[in-house]
Amino acid sequence: MKILVIGGTGLIGSQVTSQLKKLGHEVIVGARSAGIDIITGEGLATAMTGTDVVIDLSNSVSPEEETAIRFFHTAGENLVAAEKMTGIKHHIVLSIVGIDRVLHIGYLRAKKAQEDLIKSSGLPYTIIRSTQFHEHITTIMAMQGAGNDIHVSTMDYQPIAVEDVVNYITRVALAPPQNGTVEIAGPEKGPMNEFVSRYLTLKNRAERVIPNDDNRYMSFIFPKTALVPEGHFIAGLVKFDAWAKN
Repeated sequence: MKILVIGGTGLIGSQVTSQLKKLGHEVIVGARSAGIDIITGEGLATAMTGTDVVIDLSNSVSPEEETAIRFFHTAGENLVAAEKMTGIKHHIVLSIVGIDRVLHIGYLRAKKAQEDLIKSSGLPYTIIRSTQFHEHITTIMAMQGAGNDIHVSTMDYQPIAVEDVVNYITRVALAPPQNGTVEIAGPEKGPMNEFVSRYLTLKNRAERVIPNDDNRYMSFIFPKTALVPEGHFIAGLVKFDAWAKN
């Protein structure tokens, strides 16, 4: 099978590419460094010729609303046009759990527009919505820390390991399109502050967590349950503590 991985040099994309190659598939890395530009359209038609599956793991260079909307709209239109021209059999998008509940945030409105464009394109597709990655815990600490104190919300949190995300995307790429949305999340749910506290303990770090009820994640305010699935989801296998110990 020939598979084009848009964003194939990123955290998720590089690992998806590696897994698919190990399984014997022909993988094209969709990145400007490889001569493929989803904004200008350069190299897309050539890359998609004979391709069966497109995995879109692209991301805007900035979460700022106007930049993100322009990126996802332009990239999505270019991808859809090239896919229709070359007869792609399956388009996969990695998105975010809960975006329907946080459309007041510009970046997430842009991601929802990306989903909607694919849904209305007529192409066979699967949208994979994921919760935040275990690996984001250090970003929370960096952005919400003040000296030795880390101010962390008690909002619901259910992180998933990048390893599990990569494994699931790989499985979906080799399966028929679902023409719908699936959600994946970590095997454990709890208050966000507790995950940060556990990480600090396991890493023998001296910082302390100051819990609050602000429902803030990074620089945005969310509904308390917006970061976790509301209904059915597929659970990852890697537990948070096991990941943190590595």
